[in-house]
Amino acid sequence: MPIIGMGVPLRQLYGTAIPVVQESEVARLRSDARRNRARILDVAFAAFAAEGLAVPVHEIARRAGVGTGTVSRHFPTKESLFEAIIADRVSHVLGQAHVAARERAADPGAAFRGFFLELVTELAVDRGLADALVGAGIDLAAATAGAGQEITAMLGTMLGRAQQAGAVRGDVETADVKALLMGCLGDDGEPSPGALRRRVDIVCAGLRPLT
Repeated sequence: MPIIGMGVPLRQLYGTAIPVVQESEVARLRSDARRNRARILDVAFAAFAAEGLAVPVHEIARRAGVGTGTVSRHFPTKESLFEAIIADRVSHVLGQAHVAARERAADPGAAFRGFFLELVTELAVDRGLADALVGAGIDLAAATAGAGQEITAMLGTMLGRAQQAGAVRGDVETADVKALLMGCLGDDGEPSPGALRRRVDIVCAGLRPLT
């Protein structure tokens, strides 16, 4: 018994042509997905920082200009969305650190100061998000553990280079720098960019080798 449709073009069997997805269309869809994901991260970061986790997923989707299903495909839970925000910020900070290290390879002291300022600036923004999420059921320590290790490693590397170049006193440890970094944030809410830069200048002046 012959198999139905054997040897017959599918367009004749079904009465229409079978649509073919071109490689360019696949690339466009992937590009759209990347843009949607980035937009969702930006909107969620701002929403969580300002309003806390009470902001529902459908509201984040509305503000991002996508459907709720799109958000859920990228981030099944709010916890996964928060972790992605942290990862995205860490990737940005580390990228800036690598750029500074390359551009200022001849001046490790300036590269270290630039990275320190970048960290202070980012933490001043992220602190609002962290404060909004406290007590909301998200394990902040677990969510940020890997990110913290990456930042600490890069901070230690750039500190070591600055010390070898004689730009930072040799008895300074990474833990000292992290404590100073948090001190720059203070307890006065979100300090202005000018205040942050002034505090970084004071700290970096104190880190110079004793004469």
